Amino acid sequence: MGYRIQIGLLFAFPLLVIGALYVLGQSIPVPVLGRAYVISFDLPEPGETIGLPEIEGPDDLTRPLVVIDAGHGGPDPGTVHDEFNEKTIVLGLARALRDRLIDEGGIRVALTRDDDSFIVLGERAEIARALGADLFISIHADSAGDQEAVEGASIYTLSETASSEAAARFAERENNADVVNGVDLSSTDEAVNAILVELSQRRTSGNSAEFASLIEREGDGVLRFHPQARRAAALAVLRAPDVPAVLFEAGFVSNPDEARALASAEGQEQFAEVFARAIRIYFARQSNRE
Repeated sequence: MGYRIQIGLLFAFPLLVIGALYVLGQSIPVPVLGRAYVISFDLPEPGETIGLPEIEGPDDLTRPLVVIDAGHGGPDPGTVHDEFNEKTIVLGLARALRDRLIDEGGIRVALTRDDDSFIVLGERAEIARALGADLFISIHADSAGDQEAVEGASIYTLSETASSEAAARFAERENNADVVNGVDLSSTDEAVNAILVELSQRRTSGNSAEFASLIEREGDGVLRFHPQARRAAALAVLRAPDVPAVLFEAGFVSNPDEARALASAEGQEQFAEVFARAIRIYFARQSNRE
């Protein structure tokens, strides 16, 4: 057998093994990690509509609606460090905020997930839009790898460049068949739609930035913030053109002390207190402008 054939077989053998395992529905065990390379989970069928979560709180559509998104979930644990994982920590924070808002009354609340379920990233903001949310809060936790001393929360809003790009993509995708901020786009041409969506996105970005400032102000002395607390990024979960949104990195799971605090009942209550106060001030300001 020629050396070229031998080299070809050497490279082809792993692919043949993986292909055979795929056909047989098997996975490859990894004794060191204690798990398999292959993780299987069900995705919705193409064209299938997503189920919307329950809205809790007052049965009054005039009351503002906050959609709280606990990041990750299901087979996606997010950041993992020692006994802590991101998906569990952020779900605890989301539930604490929901309970606080409901107990105080006057605000409707929905969670994108209230259990260990998996939600496709692109569907999270779409849930907020479908429910007609007035505010969208996505909760995550960070990691600094082996640098356990790194700590502090960060508040993300959509960057200006990403905002314009998102507006353009949204206008193109919706193809003149949607309503944005109460404006029916179906009767206008594409150029006008693009302008209307971008104007809506700018207004939404301004409201998002205002809410982010309130989080930072109300959390001063209560929550631990990263030295660079305010950030802007092209995050897909923030790109809805008509729902003000922030992504809150609650802290570092890679920092054992911070992870323990975020997972504790006391830490969750502190988080909920700050965010509930910021939310109420935000909606009070919005109401005064109407």
